[in-house]
Amino acid sequence: MMLAVDIARIQAHRNNIRRYQRLLETKLTEVERSFIERRLDEERASVETIAAGAFPVPIAPSPLMAGAAGATP
Repeated sequence: MMLAVDIARIQAHRNNIRRYQRLLETKLTEVERSFIERRLDEERASVETIAAGAFPVPIAPSPLMAGAAGATP
């Protein structure tokens, strides 16, 4: 159950990140740009914090998957 909540929170933060990235592509004052960049950093940090708590063990690619990526048919 907790995993579903964490995933929903991550999705909400990612939506905010996308919105802030789109805003940065528009014409903004320096104050607005600074505020949005700060919020973007905060949203990214939140995603990292939630992900680290929800998935505490880093998942490394297996040697089989690494070899498959470079294989040619």
